[in-house]
Amino acid sequence: MSPILEVEHLSAAIGGQQVIEDITFTVPATGVTAVLGRNGVGKTSTIKAVLGLIGRSGKVVFDGARIDREDTHRIVRRGIGYVPEDREVFGSLTVAENLRLAERDAAPRRDLVAALFPDLVKRSGQRAGTLSGGQQQMLSLARALLNDNRLLLVDEPTKGLAPKIVTEVAEALEEAARTVPILLVEQNLPVIERLAEGAVVVDSGRVVHTGPARDLLADPDAVQRLLGVHADTAGTVAAAAATPTPGDAAATAPEGAK
Repeated sequence: MSPILEVEHLSAAIGGQQVIEDITFTVPATGVTAVLGRNGVGKTSTIKAVLGLIGRSGKVVFDGARIDREDTHRIVRRGIGYVPEDREVFGSLTVAENLRLAERDAAPRRDLVAALFPDLVKRSGQRAGTLSGGQQQMLSLARALLNDNRLLLVDEPTKGLAPKIVTEVAEALEEAARTVPILLVEQNLPVIERLAEGAVVVDSGRVVHTGPARDLLADPDAVQRLLGVHADTAGTVAAAAATPTPGDAAATAPEGAK
């Protein structure tokens, strides 16, 4: 099966500063592929460059078609859903209005969203700006899942969330991955252990490792070298996978330019 996304020699700059350089990787047409790395190494910038949200050069192929010369709205209409790190809900609008604005397809998948996020149904008339951080994250995910996308780009969905909400987010992503491939930027290693099949590690704006996620997480030395996580932490990943936690302080700290 051909990859759903192919990225070759992708580079991008923000405000004249190079944030990624010569990024190359592929995303299979099924499952979850994780983008990993320390804070500030270019993970979020990679996602934004794929979508055309920042100026970029290089080659990006989605489902067999080049998209690196296209504007973001055209890329989205090809079937790429985006869940940004900072959620970006419309705070003055209700939950229902946020969802309606996100509807792109003639037959939005409202039943799926209602099944995955029953709390949002109960809060349909509530202004999004009054929701908790976890509820806003659920709303951001729901907006992407409303449409029949062929790829989801999800950026730091568990960052700063309480353990119970982290588990709910992981469950929602796990269910979504049954029908759509996901490129997931995440620093919570138990969540990666639970969800991801492949791993792409970025450092200083370049890809420094690709391979099966579980193989990487099973190697404490590699985790320490590539992710900056202590070997003892890496060794507890498998045991903690069944009950994800928000991760350590480094996992929830702001990532700057990324």
